[in-house]
Amino acid sequence: MALTGHVHGDLACAMAHGQVPAPAGDRRLICVFVSPVAVQLAHLAAHVGYDVVVLDPDPARSLDGLTVARSAAQAGVDEHTDVVVTDHDRPELGDVLADVLAGPSRWVGVMGSPRHTAPHVQALRDRGLPDADIARVHRPIGLDIGSRSPGEIAVSTVAGLLAHRNGRPGGPY
Repeated sequence: MALTGHVHGDLACAMAHGQVPAPAGDRRLICVFVSPVAVQLAHLAAHVGYDVVVLDPDPARSLDGLTVARSAAQAGVDEHTDVVVTDHDRPELGDVLADVLAGPSRWVGVMGSPRHTAPHVQALRDRGLPDADIARVHRPIGLDIGSRSPGEIAVSTVAGLLAHRNGRPGGPY
């Protein structure tokens, strides 16, 4: 983004007015599984400075205009990476999460209602992961704004990630 004017005073205000770009150097997001929520999440996160990759091990699943990695290693999980699983019903859930948890991700979360059993817990236990690794996975995620549509879920999720990164309460994780 090009500067649109000289910055005076508060840097945050200057960003809000489009005078300087939002910082993005350490914001990475991996959206796990091609889904309608992943499309919206990738779009919104890119607008707030995230470098976004979609991870889906199924070679038959792709997204127009977005790179789809097939493993956590290919997606480039590092200590700046937030990982959001957008479909908790996929049979590959345990394998993909175990792969992600083997790396140094900053934060990992699985979408899903707190009213239902978290399927990732048993999937990870079945793969022999210790409780400490399983506890790294957050659920539910995002801010509780009553989200229903993929776009609303993406807004809630990105807002929650930003709050967490900025050390703000923002809402439940």
